[in-house]
Amino acid sequence: MHPVRLAALLALLSMFGPFTIDAFFPAYQAVAQELRASPWAMQQTISVYLLAYAVMALFHGPLSDAYGRRRVVLCGVVLYLVASVACALVTSIEQLLAMRALQGVATGAGMIVGRAIVRDIYDGPQAQRVMSLITLFFGIAPAVAPVVGGVVYALADWRAVFWFLALYGAGLWWLCLRVLPETHPVERRIRFAPAPLFAVYRTIVLDGRFVLLVLATGFNFGASFLYIASAPAFIERILGLGTLGYPWFFVPMIAGMMGGAALSSRLAGVMLPRRQVAIGYAVMAAGCALSLAYNLSVDRPAVPWAVLPVLVCAFGIAMVFPVLTVKMLDRHPRHRGSASSMQAFIWGLCTTAIAGLLSPALQVGHVALAIGAAALIAAGLACWTWYVRVTPASAAECDPHRVVEAS
Repeated sequence: MHPVRLAALLALLSMFGPFTIDAFFPAYQAVAQELRASPWAMQQTISVYLLAYAVMALFHGPLSDAYGRRRVVLCGVVLYLVASVACALVTSIEQLLAMRALQGVATGAGMIVGRAIVRDIYDGPQAQRVMSLITLFFGIAPAVAPVVGGVVYALADWRAVFWFLALYGAGLWWLCLRVLPETHPVERRIRFAPAPLFAVYRTIVLDGRFVLLVLATGFNFGASFLYIASAPAFIERILGLGTLGYPWFFVPMIAGMMGGAALSSRLAGVMLPRRQVAIGYAVMAAGCALSLAYNLSVDRPAVPWAVLPVLVCAFGIAMVFPVLTVKMLDRHPRHRGSASSMQAFIWGLCTTAIAGLLSPALQVGHVALAIGAAALIAAGLACWTWYVRVTPASAAECDPHRVVEAS
């Protein structure tokens, strides 16, 4: 399968996550009113989804190591379809929370197994290029999802948003059934058994360098996710843009993400990986400085100035992400599915804490959100710096004439 076509398909599978979170935002108030849900309960529609995603993430990769990538993806898409239909039929907030958790159980199959598929087929700079292409295609989803959700909600009601997600799942299942390749042959599969599985996880989680890379990517993304989880408050209340104002935030953020991913793809095999990461963090730092300077200088933020720093940060985050992800997966080449699962589990715990605890606490104002995002970027930089200190650069990473990816 051509790398661009494969990247596009895997990006469509990864889009389950942002569509499930973002398409729902314009209908928040309508759902709260009909189901008589408190603001705290509505915030947990994100948290329970993310927590279920994190827990199930521990099993998606190993299941694909044991039974093949294609089979696990197809089963995950079917489960997502069922969960989305159930969300459209709920009659209470408790039922909605349960079905959102079921969506979380299913969505990881696409993103987690997708990363393992890339590393099954490609190595070194080519793997970075494909990861960057996936990020580039994937970046469309957070910008499109709230717009689509807003239009569907305006034309029908909030339940129609979930019917749309079910339709998306059905279409993607048909596409995967026709064209998704199996990249993990039978002779390379590892029997699924709890004891060996948790032994592998113990080995992975005790690998300090692996954990540092996972936390670096998680904290970086967390800076953008803080704003995503706070989108209803940030866009509708703080910026005063209403339910159709979501593109003002998501389009600049995704433009930055796509630009950073495109540059990362171009730099693969051309620039030394560690230098690329250093430049990416410099871009993130510039975005944080702009954000803090602007938000501390105004009483009420306004577009476009309030969202331009988000674009800059997203550019740096996407520029760094493919490099760190390839390094992370290459820490455990015999268990890439399990490594991807552990990354998703740790990421899920981070995003659950951001959505359920940090976001509600910082939604009080624009300054608090800016400080929170800057703190998360700083934490990501600290993890990367620590990784560099404890990981001697390989010969390939030191030789500018041999720019290939190395762990």
